[in-house]
Amino acid sequence: MDPLLSRREMLTRCGMGFGAMTLGTMLGAPATASSGGAADWLAPKAPHFPVKAKHVIHLFMNGGPSHLDTFDPKPILEKYAGKPLEGGAPATERPTGAPLPSPFKFKKHGQSGIEVSELFPHVAECIDDIAVVRSMYADVPNHEPSLLLMNCGEARLPRPSFGSWLTYGLGAENANLPAFVVLCPGGFPIQETQNWQSGFLPGVYQGSYVDPNSETVERMIEHVRNRATPTSAQAAQLELMRRLEEHRHVAAEFDPALEARIQSFELGFRMQSEATDAFDVTREPAHVREMYGPGVQGKQMLIARRLVERGVRTVQVWHGAGQPWDSHDDLEVQHRRLAGECDQAIGALLKDLKQRGLLEETLVLWGGEFGRTPTVELPKEGLNAGKINGRDHNHYGFTVWMAGGGVRGGQVYGATDELGFKAVENRVHVHDLHATMLKLLGFDHTKLTYRHAGRDFRLTDVHGTVVESLIA
Repeated sequence: MDPLLSRREMLTRCGMGFGAMTLGTMLGAPATASSGGAADWLAPKAPHFPVKAKHVIHLFMNGGPSHLDTFDPKPILEKYAGKPLEGGAPATERPTGAPLPSPFKFKKHGQSGIEVSELFPHVAECIDDIAVVRSMYADVPNHEPSLLLMNCGEARLPRPSFGSWLTYGLGAENANLPAFVVLCPGGFPIQETQNWQSGFLPGVYQGSYVDPNSETVERMIEHVRNRATPTSAQAAQLELMRRLEEHRHVAAEFDPALEARIQSFELGFRMQSEATDAFDVTREPAHVREMYGPGVQGKQMLIARRLVERGVRTVQVWHGAGQPWDSHDDLEVQHRRLAGECDQAIGALLKDLKQRGLLEETLVLWGGEFGRTPTVELPKEGLNAGKINGRDHNHYGFTVWMAGGGVRGGQVYGATDELGFKAVENRVHVHDLHATMLKLLGFDHTKLTYRHAGRDFRLTDVHGTVVESLIA
């Protein structure tokens, strides 16, 4: 044996690699195989305890939808409209003035009688399956850190996204499709790929971005078909690459980054058959496509259902590139347009999942990175158009809702204050939301960890309390 071997290299070679497998388990990392490559990091794994939920669909209304105009009615704003508040307007990121009443009407729906804005009539039809959380709060009123907090549990430092943690914990059900798919029409949101990064987790757990704006599967997924090389030749190339990596590993330490790249090549090869089917909504009956409605929102919601139906663990559905829900001006016009684009599709998704028996095993989350102020945003050069008919960012209180996946629907949890500015009753931080989602998926959030840089990391860091009232 080479006297210059490191301890890890010695363990890798001893006993056909079983020493390294044990060491990898002790360190919280995926076990390595005796051949030198990784064990199948995406192999299905059991959660900490049995649950029904297996998948997540995250409907991300990026930009920050107004809770006051969607799921948290505050009719008292009419009383104070146009009047200066005693003590001044609540402090936010930008100057705001008098209270701004919602231009939208609210109505009670379902047996639960939960009030929903006229913006979401199709979602309202499913309200008895929905738990509306009106007491969310985050840390800062800026898009970038709030997006990362909602997606990765950390507002500043690079950390794995929720979808990456879930894939790390559960593995994949379908080897021919990515376990974590991100749909965002027209390009990237703010913070781009950091929102679905794998961070310090192996690269195979990172989200795979797809632009559903494209008309064909070939445009949605570049090079999904290899027209230059026959399938048999591609398979031979992959086999050669795998053998070269195994040979290289005999004399060098295992390289997880290289292994992740090889696994991505292999996944791309397998996707050539199944992805062309999963992303092709024209294969759905006409009545199903009509139920989801026209446009890219209907298309991507239908794709989301087709993906979880085929075993994809996490599907994140963004409304569009940039921050479309960021209504500093013309809130009534913008929110009506945006809700009109997605309401029918979201309602259809919930109903379709339910009638197929998929809702109980699919956790659906709707919301943005924060909410909006109850007071009107004042003009400020370089920041808005000065129309005085929009709302500023508000991280002190906002709304998300969840459905399916073991959620106890037909309830409102928590509340904001009289004006809808701050969460005051049963407050739920983003860490608490993540802890609750992980429990619905079978994990103790304090025990789903990964060893990195000398310490155990988790999605909720050192925070998070499960909101048991949201669980059926």
